[in-house]
Amino acid sequence: MQSPHRLFSRLLLRSPVKGYSRGTSVGGGGGSLHLLLQLDERNDGCVEANRSFSSLVRSNPQLRGFLLSSRGLGVRCSVSLDRDTTSLTGSFSSHRNFFTRAKQVKRIEINDQHSQRAVTTALWCNFLVFSLKFGVWWTSSSHVIMAEVVHSVADFANQALLAYGLSSSRRAPDALHPYGYSKERFVWSLISAVGIFCLGSGATIVNGVQNLWTSHPPPNMEYAALVIGGSFLIEGASLLVAIQSVKKGAAQEGMTIRDYIWRGHDPTSVAVMTEDGAAVTGLAIAAASLVAVKVTGNPIYDPIGSIVVGNLLGMVAIFLIQRNRHALIGRAMDDQDMRKVLHFLKNDSAVDALYDCKSEVIGPGSFRFKAEIDFNGQVVVQNYLKRTGREEWAKQFREAAKRGDDSAMLNVMSNYGEEVVTALGSEVDRLEKEIQELVPGIQHVDIEAHNPIDQSL
Repeated sequence: MQSPHRLFSRLLLRSPVKGYSRGTSVGGGGGSLHLLLQLDERNDGCVEANRSFSSLVRSNPQLRGFLLSSRGLGVRCSVSLDRDTTSLTGSFSSHRNFFTRAKQVKRIEINDQHSQRAVTTALWCNFLVFSLKFGVWWTSSSHVIMAEVVHSVADFANQALLAYGLSSSRRAPDALHPYGYSKERFVWSLISAVGIFCLGSGATIVNGVQNLWTSHPPPNMEYAALVIGGSFLIEGASLLVAIQSVKKGAAQEGMTIRDYIWRGHDPTSVAVMTEDGAAVTGLAIAAASLVAVKVTGNPIYDPIGSIVVGNLLGMVAIFLIQRNRHALIGRAMDDQDMRKVLHFLKNDSAVDALYDCKSEVIGPGSFRFKAEIDFNGQVVVQNYLKRTGREEWAKQFREAAKRGDDSAMLNVMSNYGEEVVTALGSEVDRLEKEIQELVPGIQHVDIEAHNPIDQSL
């Protein structure tokens, strides 16, 4: 992260002007402070300019006070345009924007069109199937068909919840949710699974148990068989679309289909596939129950089929609840990606040791990574001096030593220490950038400098 002083070290007065502002004193009414923002991805910028501005801020309490004041926070930044700089005009209205200069995080667009297609297909198929089943139940009064009607209602409602979760998860990050809304799809998938468990499984089992000893052979079984066959074809088509969606999702994440079902980052297509699979299986159970009633003349097979369908839905619901629960609690990213990042950090010359490395899935295909690093101070300083040149600092130290003035030496040491801290920040920025290039799904990287020496000892 950029520190306040690192921002100051990269802001320069456009030209030396009397009173630190052209035509007006610093902080004067109606005045504006003209600043030049050095744009350099490597953060090695203009060393002399950085140093001169840092010294200017330290040596002038009036300027420092203005920059820290509420009027300074609202100052208008006007930056010139030339070959190496970009013209920017904007109002810095909050301390967060002015001091931290928050990085512009590119939002990684996850290709979830396959999930959207699976949900939309399932939504319409479930509506058609519900209409058919309801019509048959109205004429046959079959308990197992009633179970299938409830199942279809639950499926339709659950697909609507999944569709809403997909839509809401695409919202851009804002001040209240800086990491975005990607976990919305986990929330709504969990609610959908709870709906399957309560409305689908619970109601179906209760309906079957209540009619175990009072069941009668359902009338118009021919209509029931016709609708079950039609529903089987419709649900089967939806299941095929969902399976293709799962295959595409697994290919995107480099997983096998089995691993993706259990550990994939997008629960939506898996939820659709399992629900459609349960629907197709439930229809087969319903057909078998009606055939058993027709052949044996014993109506008890009808409510038994209802209970079996309810238990099937319960197992699907428990699987989906567990899967989304892990995602919401905060699951780590895949071991392969984690090992890749840790191997990179351990082999970087500026890193001596790693502490408290953690990761979290914040959405389908997007992660957050944090680590505390014991930096190799010698390497950090050597890298800094290679970029800036050793002679300038050696000259300043020699001159301060010749003068025999402790305050002059202390001033040079303070300036040098400040630049070394800036160099450490540059190393942090470099590592963050290279980690995101190594694993593109890592959207947020938080690296902290760690002191391995316990100061309490």
